[in-house]
Amino acid sequence: MTRIDKEFTGQTVICTFEVTPGTAHDVLDALNDAYDQVIRHQPGYVSGAIHLNDAQTRICTYSQWRDRRDYQAMLRSPEMRTRNRAIHGMCRHFEPVMYEVVDTWKT
Repeated sequence: MTRIDKEFTGQTVICTFEVTPGTAHDVLDALNDAYDQVIRHQPGYVSGAIHLNDAQTRICTYSQWRDRRDYQAMLRSPEMRTRNRAIHGMCRHFEPVMYEVVDTWKT
């Protein structure tokens, strides 16, 4: 389970994908398959989640990694390079950004 906590010392990556309602589910299928078949099995992977907005024009993935280098190694793998080219071809734009959890608030 994804746990967002400021004590997390690994790498957080949030990736946004601009899509159309006509391609949203194709991109979701490709992302779900990538997480199920490849990403979650990579060294250093901690957790992840995929989100779709109501208008089906944006998809966001949230993933946590033990270390930035683990995430970068996954991206450089031949399997993910091929998958990312295919996913990019279905999107208007996508952007992965590395973040640090600065703070959280709970009730």
